[in-house]
Amino acid sequence: MRASLIQIAVDEDESVDARRLRAAALVREQAGADLVVLPELWTTGAFAYDDFGREAEPLQGPTYRAMAEAARDAGVWLHAGSIPERDVSGGGPGAGDGTLYNTSLVFSPSGELAASYRKIHRFGFDKGEAVLMGAGRELVTVRLPGTTIGVATCYDLRFPELFRALVDAGAETLVVSAGWPERRRGHWTLLARARAVENQAFVLACATAGTHAGVPQAGHSIVVDPWGEVLAEAGPDEEVLTVDLDPAKVSTTREQFPALKDRVLGLQAPPRQVWPRRRFSPPPPPSPRGG
Repeated sequence: MRASLIQIAVDEDESVDARRLRAAALVREQAGADLVVLPELWTTGAFAYDDFGREAEPLQGPTYRAMAEAARDAGVWLHAGSIPERDVSGGGPGAGDGTLYNTSLVFSPSGELAASYRKIHRFGFDKGEAVLMGAGRELVTVRLPGTTIGVATCYDLRFPELFRALVDAGAETLVVSAGWPERRRGHWTLLARARAVENQAFVLACATAGTHAGVPQAGHSIVVDPWGEVLAEAGPDEEVLTVDLDPAKVSTTREQFPALKDRVLGLQAPPRQVWPRRRFSPPPPPSPRGG
């Protein structure tokens, strides 16, 4: 299986429409690949919070149409990264009230939408994406010829239980689109390898280059095999990272080192120990000198 990760640069001087056309052209150039991946929120930039509402689009908006056509023209499976989606369908918790979501789109080689994934873990704590966007609730896997991919987005990478659930759902290749900041690039590489090792799966992690709202991006998209070996890694700038994978290596690894079979499920934390408080007794005053 040949995978191409398009580490597109987000330039604030380039319009969203122009970048959409450029991304579509880059996808078409990957004809011959089996799977093509774009990063998170590449239309706006993952840290361009002020642009989320202004550039948000319905699921089947302009990015959907451009990526569907590009996937069909190239004849590839396309994980088109994610967009700021405005829910107008009534299908989400907001009942079509315009709630924003960080939504990934996956297209088949015929240009049909195979799956969409609303990011579950929103970054920002008490600001940014965490307060501007709703949270997804559903795991997403997609069956491709030769492998099943599990879909995750950026901050999701820090939550191993999500990836284990994807593996339980049949995922053998974990695809992560991201807009990861340069200042935490060490975590990016470490976590991508950890998710591969603990789940005995390929990890394809595609990040952005450039600067989003003054936040330099890490780049360094990475492909990791089920043993945690880095098969390919991009640099900091815009780049297309292409690597040939053997999907059979997942089953081989799981057979040779069957750690997943030794999982112990249903463990519960013990009751929290509350120790009895002891009344504090101050020490006796010192004896008078000569007493």
